Amino acid sequence: MDTQTIPPLDRPLAHDFETKAANTIRMLAADGVQAANSGHPGMPMGMAVAALTLWTRVMRYNPANPQWFDRDRFVLSAGHGSMLLYSMLHLTGYDLPMEELKSFRQWGSKTPGHPEAGHTPGVETTTGPLGAGFSNGVGMAIAERWLAQRFNRPGFEVVNHYTYAIVSDGDLMEGVASEAASLAGHLRLGKIIYLYDDNSITIDGKTEIAYTEDWAKRFEAYGWHVQRGVDFNNSAAIYEAIMIAQSDPRPSIIGLKSTIGYGSPNKAGTSKVHGEPLGEDELKATKENLGWPLEPRFYIPDDVLAYYRQALERGARLEDSHTQLMAAYAAAYPDLAAELNRFISGELPDGWEEVLPVYPPSPKGDATRNTSGKAINALAAVLPNLIGGSADLAASNKTTISGAPFLKPNDFGGPNIHFGVREHGMGGILNGMALHGGVIPYGGTFLIFSDYMRGAIRLAALSGLQVIYVFTHDSIGLGEDGPTHQPIEHLAALRAMPNLTVIRPGDANETSQAWRAALLNRAGPTALALTRQNLPTYDREAEGLGAAEELLKGGYVFYEHAPNGLQIVLIGTGSELDIAYTAAKQLVNEGVGVRVVSLPSWELFQAQPADYRASVLPAGVAKVAVEAGATFGWERWVGNDPHKSAIIGIDRFGASAPYQRIYKEFGITAENVVAVAKKLI
Repeated sequence: MDTQTIPPLDRPLAHDFETKAANTIRMLAADGVQAANSGHPGMPMGMAVAALTLWTRVMRYNPANPQWFDRDRFVLSAGHGSMLLYSMLHLTGYDLPMEELKSFRQWGSKTPGHPEAGHTPGVETTTGPLGAGFSNGVGMAIAERWLAQRFNRPGFEVVNHYTYAIVSDGDLMEGVASEAASLAGHLRLGKIIYLYDDNSITIDGKTEIAYTEDWAKRFEAYGWHVQRGVDFNNSAAIYEAIMIAQSDPRPSIIGLKSTIGYGSPNKAGTSKVHGEPLGEDELKATKENLGWPLEPRFYIPDDVLAYYRQALERGARLEDSHTQLMAAYAAAYPDLAAELNRFISGELPDGWEEVLPVYPPSPKGDATRNTSGKAINALAAVLPNLIGGSADLAASNKTTISGAPFLKPNDFGGPNIHFGVREHGMGGILNGMALHGGVIPYGGTFLIFSDYMRGAIRLAALSGLQVIYVFTHDSIGLGEDGPTHQPIEHLAALRAMPNLTVIRPGDANETSQAWRAALLNRAGPTALALTRQNLPTYDREAEGLGAAEELLKGGYVFYEHAPNGLQIVLIGTGSELDIAYTAAKQLVNEGVGVRVVSLPSWELFQAQPADYRASVLPAGVAKVAVEAGATFGWERWVGNDPHKSAIIGIDRFGASAPYQRIYKEFGITAENVVAVAKKLI
């Protein structure tokens, strides 16, 4: 092959070569879906020229180092078209060999049905649930702009990259995308450029059966820069539209009126090519229609592969140039450079834990939402990249860093974010911020409204993202707002989610340690469940109680008095820890040998060695768990023997009344715990 004939990247292509390079993408996708007998070939076939344009003429990236920090981010929000992304990763030289494309959707492959961050080199975010990637991109752009304002100096644009995405009709229909788009427009996130695959087809048929609004006017109303009607098969037109978008200070969406399954003579433009393989006959017909060899499958012309693989050399140059810029920056601004590198690495500064508040004993105590807010403010002094806010509940969630500004359209200098009444959008944006890196994101709402953001929480857990959720008003203890706002099943539901750490601290000092645990947990999200009502702060030393630092083990012996042998173990979390402790003291007065276990985090406790767990919850001893929520799942800790175990909780919806009355009516009281315990012993 004569390398002199290979067109260089970053320049327009001759029509014939552009068609061949695009058809390579189309046929890799179609062959992969056919081999798996499962998948979505239509979107990759329709958006091949758009992907070619982005990856060869627009985006800055280094296939040899997918984690180069100043790379442009690419989000395939239309994650069902994953073979488009896998094809581009392979063609441009990422560590995704052909064997992986041939193993699409198979056990153990790096090419799952929908892209997964951390699983496949070059995949920036886990997508598939529509709208998720759209919202993630907004979070990435927020993180980029925040870091750029903090660290860039004249002549040193050390943080300077875009977030690109391919979004679909389905993305634009999902509410989470609307939430995120609204905030992106408000904040004027000009580094967002989304290509909209406007192919008018969903699985059920033409979009007109359910989707007829003027999407362009909707996005104009959000404050976006909108271009529509761009030729989806014309690289020059797509490139020009992207350049126009780059020059606009608003987030941009470019509508490509495309043909799903382009090239398929019988299925193009229909829902048949959306969610199922072409089939052997149609695959053959498509290749013949496009002038493509029928064999071998997964064919890549040598000159096309050489063209795409130039991305390796270009990427090395781009990263090397940035490395030199960073070296000069470090010489001119050594403190800023050191801080930026620490932010990027995710390392916490030495001694950061020392700022966590330590509270003196107080019978009146405080609500754990308040002590969480104090922890946030203390940590902000040593962790300036701790960034977050609330879904319009900052005053209730106590998420605001006092004295610091909020992000504004013209000023990203502060750590506080007004997410607005957009829980799901907030969750997706937090994920994008975590995926981008350089910041530690947190977001608050009432525990009951975790339902609204559950999809985003699940993706954070699946992707192993360090996102911290501040869920306040964690039980019937919020009182008069009534059952619409009182979480019942939510703790059980969140605990059922793999790789999510749920922590429900029992007093002020446990709350400080809960934040410590959340910041140490870099392998997944952490949900803090916090009270509205005051909880006493214990005099642990004087009363012989377990240290609050033991929270990091998930569960520990909080109190014990059993000089003649242990007869009963009472287990409490959060606000019910004090109920269990009060009951224990009554039982001690009656001569019962009793232990109280604080179990704020099932996940952290389960991670401890079996002998430690057995030492805290010894076998053969009767156990009573008390928690103002659903009893579901507590059998794991107390057992199933009705003669040796009991669970005091709530398996119905709440009621509107002062919280003290509700606790009494539902039997979440020390008196009831004592009565139940006596029956067991």
